[in-house]
Amino acid sequence: MVTLRGKTVAFLAAPEGVEQVELTAPWQAVQEAGGTPRLVSTRTGRIQAFNHLDRGDTFKVDAVVADTSAADYDALVLPGGVANPDALRTDADAVAFTRSFFDTGKPVAAICHAPWTLIEAGVVHGRNLTAWPSLRTDLINAGAHWADEQVRVCTDGPNVLVTSRKPDDLPAFNDTLVTVFAAA
Repeated sequence: MVTLRGKTVAFLAAPEGVEQVELTAPWQAVQEAGGTPRLVSTRTGRIQAFNHLDRGDTFKVDAVVADTSAADYDALVLPGGVANPDALRTDADAVAFTRSFFDTGKPVAAICHAPWTLIEAGVVHGRNLTAWPSLRTDLINAGAHWADEQVRVCTDGPNVLVTSRKPDDLPAFNDTLVTVFAAA
């Protein structure tokens, strides 16, 4: 059995809105594997989740991105939805936080529109990944090798990048990120 016991995983989400299932399903997978998920955001308080375009639940922030670092975590999950990565990619602290996982060789998992944050962090060039189909051109223009696949695992650098397309892919995404995070 794969275990994340003793590992702390950062989930980076903006207060403006995250796709709820892309936050909660990987969160639950980390917990079920014995890991500790922590919600990191751009400010204190709560973040708003959405079920596509409808308001969902709110979630309490555990840490503010400006006050924490990759050294505090073993891995990073970037949930999608359109609003989350769009807000994160305009926040210098969120971009630097994301990039620091690559700089320190720690694994990262991103789903749906989340690779927009990876593009802004300058970490997709030469990497194999997937995302929501509308990001295809953005990723290719940033130098990534995009494919329309359920899950892509990229080991082109010192860390491992797990990417996935959409909520329907969550079972495979969750299984893969738990396996990758456990091996790190």
